[in-house]
Amino acid sequence: MCGRYVVAYDPETLVSGFSAVRVPPFPKRWNVAPQSEVPVVHETREGERVVTLMRWGLLPHWAKDPALGHKLNNARADGVFDKPSFRQAVRRRRCLLPASGFYEWQATPGGKQPWYITRRDGAPFAMAGLFEAWRPRGSAEADAWQLTCCVITTEPNALMAPIHDRMPVMLAPADWARWLDRGEQDPAAIAPLLRPCDPAEMQAWPVSRVVNRGSAEGEDLIQPIPTIG
Repeated sequence: MCGRYVVAYDPETLVSGFSAVRVPPFPKRWNVAPQSEVPVVHETREGERVVTLMRWGLLPHWAKDPALGHKLNNARADGVFDKPSFRQAVRRRRCLLPASGFYEWQATPGGKQPWYITRRDGAPFAMAGLFEAWRPRGSAEADAWQLTCCVITTEPNALMAPIHDRMPVMLAPADWARWLDRGEQDPAAIAPLLRPCDPAEMQAWPVSRVVNRGSAEGEDLIQPIPTIG
């Protein structure tokens, strides 16, 4: 799964690195948890690539209870085309969640140990995601839609396997356009993108268990610790 990640880049990075034409301001954060507002790259109906702040935790448009979004921060790649919560979004509302890195927890004799995982070159990367627009049934036309998103996860690669049995789908830049293309709805064309990335492009190290606290913030959270306790 992916339960926490890091947004330690500037909005300008999404203009230069992701070719987004419209980007709202947002703060850097080193401990982004579900139900937070996060920057999301998606394509408009006119074909422009833009960034919108969305709540992390997918709320399907048909949901009656908004609490459902608290359970859907991740979508498994192996069921995303069939499960009711995701099958419409994966065909029509795909997005990218840019990240500087993410955390995962390894089971150890001394308890769960957090690790920080990022690209070897330190550059931001794109996690494959889905998004939805929701508002309560019976809402007036003028009522605002609530935009929500989730991260798609897949089986671990060789670097991640000793840490956890799932990892985010980290899309290569060459695959971004096809993933974001609103006109592409064929599962046979989309599914091959939902694979583990090359472990040679990644690095990971253990970090302090301070990150376990949802209120913890700051660059110190991603600093490596000398030993795993």
